[in-house]
Amino acid sequence: MKRALVALLFAGAAVLATAAPAAAHNALIGSDPKDKTSLEVGPSTVTLTFDQDVQGGQGINAISVVDSSGGHYEVAGDPTIRDTAVSQKVEALGKAGEYKIGYRILSADGHPVSGELTFTLTKDGTGTPRQVEADSRTDQQQSDGLPIWVWIVGAVVLLGGGVFFALRGGNTKA
Repeated sequence: MKRALVALLFAGAAVLATAAPAAAHNALIGSDPKDKTSLEVGPSTVTLTFDQDVQGGQGINAISVVDSSGGHYEVAGDPTIRDTAVSQKVEALGKAGEYKIGYRILSADGHPVSGELTFTLTKDGTGTPRQVEADSRTDQQQSDGLPIWVWIVGAVVLLGGGVFFALRGGNTKA
């Protein structure tokens, strides 16, 4: 019986040691321009506001502004980060129509967070789009880690195996 109790305690400690922390990824709480808004003049800067600080670093975060033909209007280079706000300068926009703001930022918990907003330009601008190669920071969906069920199944298997071997070991006589 002592072996079973020791094995159970060991298995419980292993489960606690391997448990994943709760995922608390950043959430977008505001934007300028606002999602699905109409503008007569394109913005000179896009600003996205999140519920937590955004981690910085060269080449980590990205914001893109793209027209319906795939032409880019964001100024090349990394966006500016100020606590929870991420801003990217934007060139003069081109033809009237729908524009997409794509983003990928590094969350406070270290996971990438990506998404997309849209706005409509109601009058032609003076800008000319530029074509860029696909940017894996904004165009590629990234995994946010293992799903929680994987951790739960692993814990159950570990705990069950520990109890099984502890009880089996207690029934053998030398």
